[in-house]
Amino acid sequence: MARKPLTSPRKQATQQRARATVAALVEATARILVKEGFDRASTNRIAEKAGVSIGSLYQYFPSKEALVAAVIDRHNQALMATVRASLAAVEGLPMEQGLRHLIATAVRAHRIDPPLHRVLSEQLPRTGRLEAVAAFNREYFALFRHWLDQQQATVCTDDPDRAAFVCVTTIEALTHNAVLHAPQRLRGDAAETLIDDAARMLAGYLR
Repeated sequence: MARKPLTSPRKQATQQRARATVAALVEATARILVKEGFDRASTNRIAEKAGVSIGSLYQYFPSKEALVAAVIDRHNQALMATVRASLAAVEGLPMEQGLRHLIATAVRAHRIDPPLHRVLSEQLPRTGRLEAVAAFNREYFALFRHWLDQQQATVCTDDPDRAAFVCVTTIEALTHNAVLHAPQRLRGDAAETLIDDAARMLAGYLR
């Protein structure tokens, strides 16, 4: 049986120079994944692209799977930061206006390097980062549920947890599938129409 590759870093970079090295390796991995695919993203190729020695790479990462996992973690952190900021911004907004803002933010977040988003979606099982995605979804749900509590005057539901689950799942599925299968719907007027349609649909459901 083939041994499962290690996907956690060997050690954390604490010094500024070490952090710069790790950042260069992670960025090089992301660019190679997009342009050449996982199979051609060897550790030698990544080190060369980053301008780092192969020995330095192995100081921090035991395998290319660990580097891909680091790219996934970085990408998820960027998405979650966008979601947190968005949910803080809609406090006090009317429901439909708030929904539109939240959906627009999800579209904007999924437009952060769509080719990379597609590649990383394919690599999640290989890198063991499915739990990280589950944690992302749990936090997203909790933040949305908190916002929904503030909309009690306009929301008609006997189960706020279920309503939050339906809304979050709908927003994520819509934007994720648009990135993977219909990227033209995330650009220009098409994106605005998609956002309007989704906001009306979810507002109708919540009312």
